[in-house]
Amino acid sequence: MIKKYIYFLATLVLIFSCQPLPKKSENRGTLAKNGMVSSAHPLASQVGVEILKRGGNAADATVATFFALAVVYPVAGNIAGSAFVVYRLKNGEIGSIDGREKAPSKAHRDMFLDKDGNVIKDLSLIGHLAVGVPGSVDAMYQMHQKLGKMAWKDLIQPAIDLANNGFLLTKREAEYLNRSKEQFLKTNRYKIHVVRDDRPWQEGDKIYYKDLAKTLERIRDKGRDGFYKGETAELFAKEMEKGGGIITKQDLENYKAVWRTPVTTQYKNCKIISMPPPSSGGIALLQLMQGAENYPIKKWGLLNSQTIHIMTELERRVYADRATHLGDPDFYKVPQEMLLNPEYNKKRNASIKPTQKTPSAEIKEGNVSSIESVETTHFSVTDKEGNAFSITTTLNSYFGSKVMVEGGGFFLNNEMDDFSVKAGVPNQFGAIGGEANAIAPNKRMLSSMTPSIVEKNGKLLMVVGSPGGTTIITTVFQVILNVLEHGMTMQEAVNAKRFHHQWQPDVILMEKEAIPDSTKSRLQSMGHIIQDIGGLGKVDAILRLPNGMYEGASDLNRSDGAAIGY
Repeated sequence: MIKKYIYFLATLVLIFSCQPLPKKSENRGTLAKNGMVSSAHPLASQVGVEILKRGGNAADATVATFFALAVVYPVAGNIAGSAFVVYRLKNGEIGSIDGREKAPSKAHRDMFLDKDGNVIKDLSLIGHLAVGVPGSVDAMYQMHQKLGKMAWKDLIQPAIDLANNGFLLTKREAEYLNRSKEQFLKTNRYKIHVVRDDRPWQEGDKIYYKDLAKTLERIRDKGRDGFYKGETAELFAKEMEKGGGIITKQDLENYKAVWRTPVTTQYKNCKIISMPPPSSGGIALLQLMQGAENYPIKKWGLLNSQTIHIMTELERRVYADRATHLGDPDFYKVPQEMLLNPEYNKKRNASIKPTQKTPSAEIKEGNVSSIESVETTHFSVTDKEGNAFSITTTLNSYFGSKVMVEGGGFFLNNEMDDFSVKAGVPNQFGAIGGEANAIAPNKRMLSSMTPSIVEKNGKLLMVVGSPGGTTIITTVFQVILNVLEHGMTMQEAVNAKRFHHQWQPDVILMEKEAIPDSTKSRLQSMGHIIQDIGGLGKVDAILRLPNGMYEGASDLNRSDGAAIGY
């Protein structure tokens, strides 16, 4: 690991006094006693750990890591997107904060349809109209006000230093920028600094975010008002006006993140804690866990044809429920109690056949041809006192709407696509929705983000989450089962091959080389259609070991992330 990240950590020497990464055994992640941060970028993880070393708690480290990711991982890290946080304090208290974007006050139900009622291609994905009112900065600020210990300014400064001093790109990050170049040029009315004319970005190139540093300085000095009011809000509103967007300064000023009660369920001797609506992730995950409890998953084994078949059947039903019943609880009465009732799920799953798939069309009508790009980011944080934070944050697509605010240096989200743009028509992730998730002014769009915490016998066990659009839910589901049922270490659970089914399209997405041909043939004989895919999710998770040590695991096979502790 040290070799892989040496040029990242070399950059950090200018900012931090670095410690060597702990040695790891072959099957274990990073081990540490006093605290752990596992995130999509080693620089961001190191920022969070440095805050813990300076006496900050897990809430402080969460804030610092979040803003660092906004600099070093702009493909998904952000200050103009959304954030969901689930936490468990050392005394067992749990809570969550909903920093999901809202539709602008001028939004309306048919804003992405033409005069004939047809969806206008890419209008909800690319450009200024695709942008929802951002919520992540207010979520971080409110969380710090309630749960943080250190001064706010000290938590933002490391991100400012990274933006001003620059950092070295990984191969993946260079590819992200190069892949998006044409859309950057097409979408922005000025030349943004991440576009190079001389040559493509390459691994090891140094990149700076000077305008973003100035924006972060305003947030450092004025808190939430440094983003939602004043100069930043002016720059945001001007960008909207230039590009035909509809978010106003009043929309920004009026935004408030919401404290919500997490959803929970029992799984054997464990308690699963996750994000409530407007995330669909928590309810869906809990439904899946309730269903899995009734089958001998451990006996069947990992990636056995019977295991995959049953998990797929559970997923197919849960995603059909997601499309029908879930939306913003402030606008739509989500039948949460029904969906989390074990008797409901028992009846819902009664039609599962042990050796034959149930066609998705028999569960509910719908048709989707493909699932496109997936990008979000998740990070997990624990401290020496036993506080745990699980955070998933997103711009939606790679670099969101591809719009960078002129003078502000940050990318805007394209979360309006997460609404049901038209009933029965899938979004970019192939997710179908209806009335519950229809566009309305000031409404929060449905999400699949699933930041989660697991307790065992009343004590902290696991902090887990993933990016990946609609594949987030099934990724988290499998990682949890890998630990609880298959006895894996945290790193083994994260490394294991994964699969996904979301009801529509009626296909199992299977990571390449996950299963042998014999298992594939057995699944096909049951009626399943299997499609190979490069990768599913990018998990950053932490496991509390029986001796009190933390094992941090980052998805090194699928990302450039790092779990760092002390």
